[in-house]
Amino acid sequence: MDFSIKTLDGKTPVTAQKTGCLVVGVLDGKKLASGAQALAGNPAIVAALKSGDLSGKPGSTLLLRDVAGVTAQRVLLVGMGSDEAILEKSFSTAAASIIRTLATLGATDALLALPLQAIKDRDAAWAINVLVAAGRDSIYRPDALKSKKDPVPTGVSKIAFAADKAETPVFKLAIAQSVALANGVELTKELGNLAANVCTPTYLANTAKKLARDFKLGVEVLDRKQLEALKMGSFLSVTNGSDQPPKFIVIKHLGGKIKDAPVVLVGKGITFDSGGISLKPGSGMDEMKYDMCGAASVLGTFRAIAEMQLKLNVIGIIPTCENMPSGSATKPGDIVTSMAGLTIEVLNTDAEGRLVLCDALTYAERFNPAVVVDIATLTGACIVALGHHNSGLFTRSDAPHDKLANELLAAGKTSGDTAWRMPIEDAYQEQLKSNFADIANIGGQPAGSVTAACFLERFTKKYTWAHLDIAGTAWKSGAAKGATGRPVPLLTNFLIGRAKAA
Repeated sequence: MDFSIKTLDGKTPVTAQKTGCLVVGVLDGKKLASGAQALAGNPAIVAALKSGDLSGKPGSTLLLRDVAGVTAQRVLLVGMGSDEAILEKSFSTAAASIIRTLATLGATDALLALPLQAIKDRDAAWAINVLVAAGRDSIYRPDALKSKKDPVPTGVSKIAFAADKAETPVFKLAIAQSVALANGVELTKELGNLAANVCTPTYLANTAKKLARDFKLGVEVLDRKQLEALKMGSFLSVTNGSDQPPKFIVIKHLGGKIKDAPVVLVGKGITFDSGGISLKPGSGMDEMKYDMCGAASVLGTFRAIAEMQLKLNVIGIIPTCENMPSGSATKPGDIVTSMAGLTIEVLNTDAEGRLVLCDALTYAERFNPAVVVDIATLTGACIVALGHHNSGLFTRSDAPHDKLANELLAAGKTSGDTAWRMPIEDAYQEQLKSNFADIANIGGQPAGSVTAACFLERFTKKYTWAHLDIAGTAWKSGAAKGATGRPVPLLTNFLIGRAKAA
């Protein structure tokens, strides 16, 4: 789907624009919203609003054809709610309805003359992003491995936003960033939805290399021998039962100043999690191909910021492997040594995400990072706590960490990809005590997502750090099964905010 700007001037109003469908907003079902003033007084529009055929409900629509005095073949009236300052939820509902309706039309292009500047507590860039995201999501199909592709809507494929001369630069930037973000989200979905026999650690490494070629990024992929030399015993313990070789991916977007400390993103990349010797139940185990969604979200975020040419130094670290049962697999009760030198008693091999992440978090120290954020489908306990609406956000409680948490929460709110802050306290660390090693890899059922974060926290003392548990938000089950692309919007908006601040 193509998105562009149509700059209007006083000589050629929106009513004179040639397009398959002109889309305008309506308030209370009775009056035109800002952006469509040129249609005020048009007899056909006035009659339609008086008829009561269009309710004031957000997302309600009324399609008119061959309106006298309007060059567009069709005029689509869309309900925006009842407030002059349109509510965020109302606009989002209207945007989804617009995309659905345009997909059913015989037209190939549309011009949106919508009240993008009249949304309460939001700006035009946010509104454009909502529409671009909805448009791209409407044509996404998880059919990469199907011999016969799923049908895609054949309606409108080109959407232009009406803007005056002053708005045009802002709108153009908003479209460019929204399209880049949509591309990042789509890459994350594609990686997540691929079967585990296709999306292996080697496949993720090759994807990172392709990104590096396409966008002139730095990339390095470490193999088993290099990981052994680095003494990543914790990470390597997870891959012991698999025939697939582990990969440790480092990808670099150096868009900031040379001396600026980078933001480091660490993504968990378990391309299939059987649970290892602590084998998972068979029901739903196919969804454990999504256990690499943290890694996929890092790659998707790099896809987005590279296309944006974001002026910020960002480094991605992706430890990726399979967690499989075999005669060589790590056993419950085994003790392994992490890169940091801490010994870990592996009480449950299905708590493997923290074992790969802890070595990656230690590796991150060498970059002298400004901040580090790890992203992982880490615990089912986070789903119990927060469901599928918010990702879990964990970090220490002090000024630098509170600042980081607030940045991430704000980025989530801006993007609609929300997170909720959870506690990390010393009291929870008591659950991780081991009689035989420095630390156990699980702390029992109580506060399972918290103790998992507490485990990671022990390896992050040398920098400012946050952990995002995306177990409940990275994919959907049931009839709508598929990767969501989260938290790419949150991470990308977080990095955009960091770039602006720099």
